[in-house]
Amino acid sequence: MTAVGRKAAKGAGGFKVEVRVLENNKEQGKLSFILKDSNPVYANTLRRLMIDEVPTMAIEDVEFSRNNSVLYDEMIAHRLGLIPLKTDLRSYNLPEKCKCEGKGCNRCQLKMILRAQKVGTVYSSEIKSKDPAVKPVYPDMPIVKLLKGQSLEIEATAALGKGKNHIKWSPCHAYYKYRPIVEITGEVKNPEAIIEVDHNNIFEIRDRKLVVNKDRVLECDLSLDFSEIDKNVKVMASETDFVFYIESFGQLSCKEIINKAVDILDEQLDEFVEELKKKR
Repeated sequence: MTAVGRKAAKGAGGFKVEVRVLENNKEQGKLSFILKDSNPVYANTLRRLMIDEVPTMAIEDVEFSRNNSVLYDEMIAHRLGLIPLKTDLRSYNLPEKCKCEGKGCNRCQLKMILRAQKVGTVYSSEIKSKDPAVKPVYPDMPIVKLLKGQSLEIEATAALGKGKNHIKWSPCHAYYKYRPIVEITGEVKNPEAIIEVDHNNIFEIRDRKLVVNKDRVLECDLSLDFSEIDKNVKVMASETDFVFYIESFGQLSCKEIINKAVDILDEQLDEFVEELKKKR
């Protein structure tokens, strides 16, 4: 991944940012990277957009034809709404931006059916979607347990939405920290004392000298202060570089989340510029 956010950053003031990927675990839906040559405003804006503005599909309305299980309709509907659904952003529109003006059509809504009449647990994999591309991310999520003679029959409507309106539409957990800078500026007289305080293996003793373990620097706790032990050991925070961590809930990949967040920022900046022009 190269220069994610470059387009948005340029619109925000002409500066360019650089992205260096640290880990990209597609199976677990985790991505970490260093955002270089940026500032806290842009970093936090990117984080908030990913959590609150990037849309995903989720069940919004549930119509019950039959439910004589131990759970009330409202409880089952709540569980269904929180099931993450695989999302295809190219095939669906936000209801408020759809040509049907939110009345409901196959471009902004999707019907899903659940019929179960058995003894045992009903799982999310039993939800049948009219669009094969939109289905539960985790097939083994339990919905309700049915006893002998009990059944469940529902028709659900899924729609695109944003995390700022309800957490069920949020695609990920995203957070960041300032990139740690660890320096040894002189001879450390008591390296063992530093090692004893260091719980993240940031330092090592080689040939009786304290050295920085470069592979562990990013794990450094910025709250650590070694100045009372030795003033030559310094832990600082970069003012321009940030370490980002993204954990997708499965509706979208981490790359899709970041790219969509950048696109949304571009749109918002364009809208802001247009509003400024109207005021002149």
